[in-house]
Amino acid sequence: MTDGFDIRSLGAVADALIPVIRSAGAEVMSVYDSDFTVESKDDNSPVTAADSRAEAVILAALDRLTPEIPVVAEESVAAGRVPTVGDGPFWLVDPLDGTKEFIKRNGEFTVNIGLIQNRRPVLGLVLVPALDVLYIGHGAGTARRLTARGEDSIRCRRPDPTGLVVLGSRSHGDGGAMDAFLARYPVASRVTAGSSLKFCRVAEGTADLYPRLAPTCEWDTAAAHAVMLAAGGHVTTESGAPLHYAKNARFLNPHFIARGAWRDADLGL
Repeated sequence: MTDGFDIRSLGAVADALIPVIRSAGAEVMSVYDSDFTVESKDDNSPVTAADSRAEAVILAALDRLTPEIPVVAEESVAAGRVPTVGDGPFWLVDPLDGTKEFIKRNGEFTVNIGLIQNRRPVLGLVLVPALDVLYIGHGAGTARRLTARGEDSIRCRRPDPTGLVVLGSRSHGDGGAMDAFLARYPVASRVTAGSSLKFCRVAEGTADLYPRLAPTCEWDTAAAHAVMLAAGGHVTTESGAPLHYAKNARFLNPHFIARGAWRDADLGL
């Protein structure tokens, strides 16, 4: 692959990464099943051996598979290793999204590998290792879910206009911003979940809306964003513009809204 790689090869790249992300997930679960310790990074966010061990597996594989494509990975960035990226392809890796859920041992954490091209997510793999569920997307209509029972295609649903199923973060509050945002929508239920799993719930058609009105980084969202797009969903800023990547030197996201295959007009708003 090069800066002008053939978009049709993304399916093959995704398939090549399946054993990689599963190996990373096995490293995560080996720590999860142990008496692990928790440390704090400079930003006071928690980190465990699972983060570094999973990231090492993924980085080694990406260096082997796509040595010419830079990789922005959470723990590497925390250690000061930040490559220069722009419109050309680059990887965004979060080896353990939902560390707080990992520490609580509730199973709602994910391993994430996303590919960005022209500042848009074009490929994503999201593994939920505690549930042995893998989500993959690499272009419109390609979203799929792999479980112990096999593989199936997934897609976002069009919601019941009388009430939306809304997802919110289990561990990150928004200071009441969610209540204010949802005031204009018909809401049937609000469900909390951890990590990038929230995107995948919308992508598989079990929820309708995920407003994120608190800070995130680009590696938190890239892989699951690609799955959402592949399933027919949308991820936008609060102004309605598509959420793009390589936005700033710190790889920070603005607040964003992830929704299924619908717009406000479909609800008469």
